[in-house]
Amino acid sequence: MTVIEGRRTAKKEYAVAVAGATGAVGDTMLRLLEERNFPVRSLKLLASERSEGKVLSFKGEETKVERLTAGSFHGTEIALFSAGATRSKEFAPMAVEAGAVVIDNSSAFRMEPDVPLVVPEINPDTVAGYKARGIIANPNCTTIVMVMPLKPLHDYGQVTRVVASSYQAVSGAGKKGIEELRRQTSAWVRGEPIEVKAFPHQIAFNLFPHIDAFQPNGYTTEELKLIFETRKILGDGSIRVSPTTVRVPVFTAHSVSMNVETKRKISVVKARELLSKMPGLQVIDDPDQGLYPMPILAAGKDDCFVGRLREDLSNDHALNLWVVGDQLRKGAALNAIQIAELLVARHL
Repeated sequence: MTVIEGRRTAKKEYAVAVAGATGAVGDTMLRLLEERNFPVRSLKLLASERSEGKVLSFKGEETKVERLTAGSFHGTEIALFSAGATRSKEFAPMAVEAGAVVIDNSSAFRMEPDVPLVVPEINPDTVAGYKARGIIANPNCTTIVMVMPLKPLHDYGQVTRVVASSYQAVSGAGKKGIEELRRQTSAWVRGEPIEVKAFPHQIAFNLFPHIDAFQPNGYTTEELKLIFETRKILGDGSIRVSPTTVRVPVFTAHSVSMNVETKRKISVVKARELLSKMPGLQVIDDPDQGLYPMPILAAGKDDCFVGRLREDLSNDHALNLWVVGDQLRKGAALNAIQIAELLVARHL
């Protein structure tokens, strides 16, 4: 309950829809809505025709999944989208027309100038920009993990260049990626032929520098996202980013190795101080004791973890660091729910 002018009033609750509810991110969204006690008055679960009729549980009640259609959003106030860019481009405007604010997890709207691209710990005030289109974009999962440590370093020392190599878990490709690693690992153990479907190559006991489609300049779409989204989130188009994205045989949590060059020199001691104060980021950095961020530690956690802090021996204005985050939670579902929390706290 909240108190307004001496009267006790009920906390406002919202009609929420989740588009893509049966996917890996959609499933995590449902769990986080429940875990964080988001004020849900009614919940509509939407997915493709293949999942229509499936029953999912939310707060102990079973809810039937409906097919995503043009008429799905009548009465909806907040629509969480994790249904892919094609469906977002088609259905998000329909949701807005029906009166909902859309928080979209796909790449459909991220780089459009009148759509805010939000990481709540970094640029919460930009949420207000939703009024232009009725849409807020959730950044790429790897971008979110990467910008978490960049924000405090940029505020203090002005980041000028980042060389980033990602080590991305198979769940970044959804449930089909998770199942492929499981099947291939099981087949390898049994000495059976390994079948490749979800990825361009065998992922079990392998890795490859190929995530998303290659572009004419030799970079993949995933790599280009790291460049342009980082600049938009940090509000600095001058930051240079040189990325390489790699798929690795890990189920959950993306890792990024970064070399961060700054205009103002930042010592390791100062960097540790800055990073330790960043909300949503934990420093784990005691290599002598074998303590540093790993996917197995980050999986299932809301925070990102940073460590292996070292001054670059070849550049006295650069640091090396290693950051890991659960890309299904902070990299996707959690970030979207945090945006929704900002919306209801400040705007709706």
